[in-house]
Amino acid sequence: MTEPPPAPRRRGPRGAGVVGRRSGRRPGDPSRTREQILTAAREAFAEGGYDATSMRRIAATAGVDPALLHHHFGSKERLFLAAVRAPADPAELMPAVAAGGPDGAGERLVTTFLGVWDSPAGAGAAALLRTAAANPLVARLVREFLLARVLRPLLADLGVPATERDVRASLVASQLMGLAVTRYVIGLEPLASAPAAAVVAAVGPTLQRYLAGDLGAALSDPQAERDGPAGHQPAGSGRPSS
Repeated sequence: MTEPPPAPRRRGPRGAGVVGRRSGRRPGDPSRTREQILTAAREAFAEGGYDATSMRRIAATAGVDPALLHHHFGSKERLFLAAVRAPADPAELMPAVAAGGPDGAGERLVTTFLGVWDSPAGAGAAALLRTAAANPLVARLVREFLLARVLRPLLADLGVPATERDVRASLVASQLMGLAVTRYVIGLEPLASAPAAAVVAAVGPTLQRYLAGDLGAALSDPQAERDGPAGHQPAGSGRPSS
């Protein structure tokens, strides 16, 4: 007696895959997903800073697979630049500033800075500054961009001791941001229309001192300065003396 032939296999819809397989991509509108990631990244970077914020944390906040972050942006640094809407990539510009060593770094830095602001990217940079002035979250992002991705790495490459980098970075930032506001945002003359070479000659030496020169008391411990010599409390400080 022969066995009956096996029943024909039922085939599912064409293109059906294994149930539960993860593709690493979230279905839906890619542009909407990208903006969702950027929103989560801005909040995470503003709250935790660049170094302490992981791609997994951003993905969890955005509610997406971590693979999507790499798909849309490639790396944490590229995601941060997109979140800040940075007008330029420091990784492409700052090596040339640091390459010559401390000597002349101030002039090279302001030359590079003016090159970005005088380019088509300058309009976006000006808009970013205006937004930062009115939006605390954007202000924190801009601050983190300047310190973590531009100035601290530059100072490290120039051989500045780690204990001096924050003070020097804040002074350099004050000069660059002041230059950006007066020359490009409010258009204060004659600085606004001065040739770039003239601005470099005027501002470069100040940046040089902030980057590598003698800052005197600016590098002392701020708490010690407030307390005075030998821990003396200034009159009216409101802190009880022992």
